[in-house]
Amino acid sequence: MSCQPRESEGKSQPKFRLYVRTAVMSSTDQTKTIRQGLSTRESRLLARLAGAGHQIISVDDIETTLEIPPNTAREITSRLTEKGWLDRLFPGTYLIIPLTAGEEGVYTTHESLIAAHVAAPMYIGYYSALSHHGLTDQVPRTVYVVTPTRAQSREIHGVPYRVTTVTEGKFFGFEPTSIDGTTVQVSDLEKTLVDCADHPEFCGGLRELATAMRTANQRGCAWDTVGEYLEQLDNGAATKRIVYLADQLGIDLPTRETLVESFTSGYSLLDPMLSDTGSPDSTYRLRINVEPATLDPTES
Repeated sequence: MSCQPRESEGKSQPKFRLYVRTAVMSSTDQTKTIRQGLSTRESRLLARLAGAGHQIISVDDIETTLEIPPNTAREITSRLTEKGWLDRLFPGTYLIIPLTAGEEGVYTTHESLIAAHVAAPMYIGYYSALSHHGLTDQVPRTVYVVTPTRAQSREIHGVPYRVTTVTEGKFFGFEPTSIDGTTVQVSDLEKTLVDCADHPEFCGGLRELATAMRTANQRGCAWDTVGEYLEQLDNGAATKRIVYLADQLGIDLPTRETLVESFTSGYSLLDPMLSDTGSPDSTYRLRINVEPATLDPTES
């Protein structure tokens, strides 16, 4: 399988929540005052950045756009932040407050756009991707970012951004998604299921994964692709969990026999979020620490 992102076809708008900030503006007169506070160079900078479609920028972007020394770029960044034109997200990274903020100064930015600047390269995965694909009714508070590089988890304006560093071999199965004119990488539906089987603790646990698999099956999930992804991921526990849940849910896995043959000899926990209890199941090489009945959908 290729590690390149695949194009998104016919995708609906993502279900990512919006990050909303109220700027210190409450009238048209106040907005005019802020605009008059910009120097010619500052106005030219913001016009160029907006014209290029930038919503989130770095100090390097200012340095490059105006062709100025780093120290000068940092000084301009500081002034624009004080004047209310930039909102500091984390060191060196800023959100541009748009001119269309309105009389009350309210503007919105997708959290996924902020997530795209937390690490590079990256894709949005796990619980956040489940929400994006409509495989859960939950709206996770945490935004999950997957990257093969070292990056720091952060809390930005009260929203946690959880960074998970994976090996290069696990960094595949994502696709570009356009959000407010900006491309953000998100794990595709099949890779989302595989990633969640690899780390159920990042998707709300095994029951959420079971719900996601049931919904994905109803929507025509490419289970042969899931099998290929599991082989590429090369994680015995993830493979066992997918096969076990597929059998419990009555899902036909085209490559089931091949996946079973790849089972590792050790016994993995069915749900690593729960205690190390339950009886071992030699068929799946799993320690069943979840009651199968709890995987059934709840009555609405």
